[in-house]
Amino acid sequence: HDTDYMEFVMQEPTEYQAARNRVPVVLLIEDDPGDVELVRLQLLERKADAFVVIQAASLKEAEQKIRSEQLQPDVVLLDLNLPDSTGTQTVRLCRNLIPDVPVVVLTGLDDYQATQMAIEAGAEDFLTKGSEGSLLRKAIRYALLRHERDTSERLALTVFQHAREGIMITDDNAVILEVNEAFTRITGYTREEALGQKPSLLSSGHHDATFYEDFWRILKEEGGWQGELWNRRKSGEVFVESMTISGVRDAGGSIRQYVCLFTDITEQKAQQSQLEHLAHFDALTRLPNRVLFSYRLNQSMAYARRHNSSLAVAFLDLDGFKPVNDNHGHAAGDYLLQQLADRMSECLRDEDTLARFGGDEFALVLELQPDHPSLEKLLERLQLAISEPVIWEGKPLLVTASIGVTFFPQQQDVDAQQLLDQADEAMYEAKKAGKNRYALHSSSNQR
Repeated sequence: HDTDYMEFVMQEPTEYQAARNRVPVVLLIEDDPGDVELVRLQLLERKADAFVVIQAASLKEAEQKIRSEQLQPDVVLLDLNLPDSTGTQTVRLCRNLIPDVPVVVLTGLDDYQATQMAIEAGAEDFLTKGSEGSLLRKAIRYALLRHERDTSERLALTVFQHAREGIMITDDNAVILEVNEAFTRITGYTREEALGQKPSLLSSGHHDATFYEDFWRILKEEGGWQGELWNRRKSGEVFVESMTISGVRDAGGSIRQYVCLFTDITEQKAQQSQLEHLAHFDALTRLPNRVLFSYRLNQSMAYARRHNSSLAVAFLDLDGFKPVNDNHGHAAGDYLLQQLADRMSECLRDEDTLARFGGDEFALVLELQPDHPSLEKLLERLQLAISEPVIWEGKPLLVTASIGVTFFPQQQDVDAQQLLDQADEAMYEAKKAGKNRYALHSSSNQR
């Protein structure tokens, strides 16, 4: 009776034969006692211990056995019409109850359409009640065998459907063949809207033609690409994604498909940008801090060397700032620093740099013009802007500034820190001379 089946399984790999040698547990979900007895006889007619048969009269009873008795069937024989479910909905409910077990549907209807609907709903096979016992046993064996052999495919499908990363599969012409649920969640486009389209559907216009030329060159030459892309959701919102693309080659080595995995890193990029800003800018005044000032000073010095130009480095300290804090509180002092930072910034040119070093100390890099008096005018504007009162809760806050200045290049080779030290020394000379003025470092006499 089972000759065809036996000839087929003789060619099975060893692991499938080992799995087949274990006695299968069959969960028979059938409410008709006569049909239950018939199925039991058919399964065991050749060998009494060929199967372990567990019967349930409804889906609810099957659930109780699974939960309370920790039942783990190898295959389910399912009647479509039960007391608590009918039709193809029964298959769906059974698949939800026992997700990773093959289901063979038994019905009294010899209906092709019902067969198709049951298979589409998740059944492995379909048999009409009253069929020969050999057909029933063969259907169970084949269902078990297919289920074992499809394990890897089901696992891959589960990963595809439930991955948090967006997955997009295209052909070699970049036409989208398949996407997963994460793709829809990230981009806003449904599967139906994406299939048949090209990834340019998501283009944000952020990247130029040169970028995409390099992108496709690397993808064709190396068979893969990894990097960041700025794309646009269906809603119009631009987002950043970290993307990895791999080419799938055929036996001849030609790329037939591309598999693209991507994650939305917009929030991480925003946090990174915020951290970088905090690392380089003063939180109170929003001016560059000491770290960024040092970088810009070194850049300006390198530019001056290449172009035979010059620059001034200034150190500025407020006169009378401590009494403001003592008499009006730190909130007043913070407000004063913010207002003066804005005023000083308005006095400077785009090429100049103003930074807060902490407390009431500021540093400047000033690109020099050929006419030296322009520097004097700039310093005078700074002092005037600082000396004008700042109103806090109806009261004027008054401070002035002492400024020390040095220049680059000098006859002696100096680095950025030495320039800052010179400007600091000159600032203290301005303090000693009566405050509210600027002083040039002694190295300036060499100019």
